[in-house]
Amino acid sequence: MMKSGSLSQYFVGVGVKSVTGTEVDPKVSRGHEFQGVDSFRAFLGIPTDKIRVPVKFVWLSDDEPPLVLSRSATWYDSRRGKGHRGPEYRLYYPADAEEVVYRAKQGDTLFLCMGKEDSLLALLCASGSSIEQQLLWLFGLDLRGKDLVQRDLREVEGRAVDMAARYVLELADVEVITSADEWLDRLLEAFPSGLPPTRKFSAFARNLAGEIDPTTDPDQALLTWMDVEERLFMTYERHIVGERLRKGFVVDDVADVDGFVRYSLEVQNRRKSRAGYALGHHVEALLEAHGIPHKREATTEKRNGPDFLFPGENRYHDANWPADRLLMLGVKTSCKDRWRQVLAEADRIERKHLLTLEPGISQTQTKEMRKERLQLVLPRPLHSSYRTAQQPELTEIAEFLELARSVADREAGGDTLL
Repeated sequence: MMKSGSLSQYFVGVGVKSVTGTEVDPKVSRGHEFQGVDSFRAFLGIPTDKIRVPVKFVWLSDDEPPLVLSRSATWYDSRRGKGHRGPEYRLYYPADAEEVVYRAKQGDTLFLCMGKEDSLLALLCASGSSIEQQLLWLFGLDLRGKDLVQRDLREVEGRAVDMAARYVLELADVEVITSADEWLDRLLEAFPSGLPPTRKFSAFARNLAGEIDPTTDPDQALLTWMDVEERLFMTYERHIVGERLRKGFVVDDVADVDGFVRYSLEVQNRRKSRAGYALGHHVEALLEAHGIPHKREATTEKRNGPDFLFPGENRYHDANWPADRLLMLGVKTSCKDRWRQVLAEADRIERKHLLTLEPGISQTQTKEMRKERLQLVLPRPLHSSYRTAQQPELTEIAEFLELARSVADREAGGDTLL
């Protein structure tokens, strides 16, 4: 089995706090200081004089790409020279970081992440957002107000960097190592002409995933298959991209900038589309392992129907077939606002199901999903990334498979679903 690594590969320590108006609101103060971070001296040290620290400031939103600025900040003792008081360290950020920092409002959240190369990552996000919940889950932190709560990853390695953790790290603009170079020779032997069709590659990944039984633990099976496939794909793609870069982007001794941009976009689009296809292939493998009748990429009233329809397309279009004996499942690696697409994919089915691998979706969004009668289905290990109040509303993959099997059983026995 390929190893996932841990957070300690990327960070020495991490901390979280709520920001105050004094820190981020120019109408309150233009002091440009993060306060309540004195305990971070465990990672930044206790210098007697001011020191400069390279910092990447990042504003994170659920709806937009990250806004990133690489600058430097000053770590200093705000009580230096005041002998009657103990030291209190603060982080002073420069005026040209305002573009990121001032996106935050009082009560929003700051994550400080000390990197392995003595550089700092300052992540800011809205209170109650999905990305806030995802980062709290990733780092194993609790938000307790304006004073920093932190973890020393030199003492505890932190969460394994599996597929869900990589998803959150990449949202936070952290470059994650996903390749498994020890498998490159086997990949080249199996697919000497380049990346094969997605279905074939997914089957290859399942064969390499080791001894995991999809019938006894479908939740872990799906996560393992996806994790292995992503690592294999990134390993092969890294090889392909490396070969292309070695050839260069020069035409008639002139740099082919447009060609380079087109190739870069092609790589990014291929990553996104293959991840979606892979999830569909692995869900289909689970359904087949459990012997559950279904139709993949079905057609309903719309040209684009649900990813999976139960017990099948013919039953759906049979006006005499009861609607309460139909089931649908949308499949998306992440939701964002795209979950709304599922609502229009099968008019006869009132309660829709959506399987996703996105950890820690905000309470606001899951409440809206519930209002629209959309049921989230997630692998069991990801349920802990959601707040305690949300977890009873989530469905495990094993539970959904039981529901889908009940549709098939009732078809065979002529019963009706309650």
